[in-house]
Parts: sequence; structure tokens; C-alpha cells
Amino acid sequence: MTEHRVQISGRIGGLTQGYDVQADWNGSELHGRIGGRFEGKDIRLTVQRERVDGRIGGHIDGFDASGELSANRVDVRLGGRIEGDSLDLTLDGSQIHGRFSGRVMGKDVRLHASGTRLSGRIGGVVDGKDVEISFGTAPVLLAALSAICAYKALEDHQAQASSSAASSSASTS
Repeated sequence: MTEHRVQISGRIGGLTQGYDVQADWNGSELHGRIGGRFEGKDIRLTVQRERVDGRIGGHIDGFDASGELSANRVDVRLGGRIEGDSLDLTLDGSQIHGRFSGRVMGKDVRLHASGTRLSGRIGGVVDGKDVEISFGTAPVLLAALSAICAYKALEDHQAQASSSAASSSASTS
């Protein structure tokens, strides 16, 4: 018997400053890639009952995902207790709303599901990123979680590139 796979695919951010999402969902596991071949991370999530666990990226340059994923709610920690980010999402009809990375320094999440497509924005007008994801018959909140994972990986990459550029310009001064 063949395993039924559904693809979750799309983009977070713009053409030049964004990450692709390409992952397969088999009903209990999500495997794939966020970002590109060179500047990206593997994504591996397992869902059992209403529990989600997994890893985005490698052992050194990655982060864990752990928490709850139900039909209408996501409550997941991305990263560790100290250096990580909380994700709290609620599905209300076709609207997904919530907060990523805390009340004070975090970002609003506002997404809309239409058929098998998920679109919207993570963050504000200036510092946010657009979301365009196709999720087929996969759970819509799993698609939203994969979008947030891509957003976090992209943010982490941009912060690392920014600090590397700042330290190299400081050392040449």
C-alpha cells in the first residue's frame, strides 16, 4: 500500500528577501525544506494526537519545535526556553490570528485560509513578511506552523547576516 502524501508549499517574504517552503505531509510527519538549497533548513515535524515535536535545521544551527497542535489551536515553543519563541495561534472560521515571540517584542500573525491556500502577514507593515502557502488536504494550522517556522528561520538568518556584517565593518575601521 502506498503512503498518501500532501505537499505544503509556498513562500514567506518577498522574491529577494524570502524563504520557500517545500514539505510533504503523510498524516503524521512533515518533512521538507524551508529556504533554499544552500541558505535554508530542513524541517521535520511529527504530530501524534494533539502533540507536535520536531526540529528545523541541524543540531548546531537549528531549533526545536514542541507543543500542542489541535484542529483550532497552536501552542508551540520554537527554540529553547531562554533563546526560543512562543507561538500561539487560534483558528476562527477561515481566519488564523495570534502572536509569535511574545507580547512585548513579538509579532502579530494574521492569516486567511481560502480553500487550500493560506495567505496573510506575520509582523507589521515595516518589519513583517507576507505569507502565501498552498496546503492541499493537510491541516491548515500545520501549514500555518510551517510558515512561522520559515519566518523564524528567515529572521534568524537575517539577524546573523546583519551581525556578521556589523562585526566585519567594525574590524575594518
